[in-house]
Amino acid sequence: MFSQYNLQTRQMLTGNLLLVACCVFYLAWWLIAFKPEGAIRGMKSGWLLIPALLFGGAAIVEIVQGSDADGQGGLLSRTAIVMGGIIAYVVLLAASSLILRRQVTTELLLIVGWTVLMFLEISGLFALGQYSRGMAIAFLAITVIAAIVSLICYLLYYNLDSVKGYIDGMIPLLLVAVMMIAVTVSVVRAK
Repeated sequence: MFSQYNLQTRQMLTGNLLLVACCVFYLAWWLIAFKPEGAIRGMKSGWLLIPALLFGGAAIVEIVQGSDADGQGGLLSRTAIVMGGIIAYVVLLAASSLILRRQVTTELLLIVGWTVLMFLEISGLFALGQYSRGMAIAFLAITVIAAIVSLICYLLYYNLDSVKGYIDGMIPLLLVAVMMIAVTVSVVRAK
């Protein structure tokens, strides 16, 4: 599909499409399992999480392998990105659960994990010459904004009524899908 690119770029672009597929299945599950009236629970909707998990896992492998460009002058160090993600997760976990008394759910890990994944990819795309410094910094800033919006949705969810919570829960999934498409399109259009 992306034969005109080197292996690492192809892996990242393929990973982006896999993550979009993951978001589609996760969103489909959310739409039927959490709808305010007539939600479908259990494995009647839960089976949608299986392809979401498979596509998501494959996306992570592809993007991490493709972004492995430390020796090629990445914008940010892989170690710094991963350590920053671990520290951010621990701080956000403590703040949200101990200070804000928000029930801990997997979504916090997914938000921080996605942010780390995006930072790895953007740094890798810069190292491979697919992004200029300005483009990479712009996408890092957009990633931070998307992560903050997702964290706000995460924190608000249990304080919303069922309809608002239903919508609130979709926002992070839509942001991830849009970001993955935007990164893919930005690389393809630059070629």
